[in-house]
Amino acid sequence: MTESSTVIQPSHYNLGSIETIDYLRDNLTPELYEGFCIGNVIKYISRYKSKGGVEDLKKAQVYLDWAIKELEERPLD
Repeated sequence: MTESSTVIQPSHYNLGSIETIDYLRDNLTPELYEGFCIGNVIKYISRYKSKGGVEDLKKAQVYLDWAIKELEERPLD
């Protein structure tokens, strides 16, 4: 398994042909999805020194990008 496949689209996060993050985005409210992404950012940043190193920082970056995209696509109140 290459590093990029462990960070972006890892096979263990698929539900059949659907990636779990896509399922969550489709089934959670925008606010819950945003919270899920930010929670994962915090998780990966908190543990990178003791567990995953740079790979965990890259995972945090992916979740942060998804949270930003969600907020940019959300209509203004």
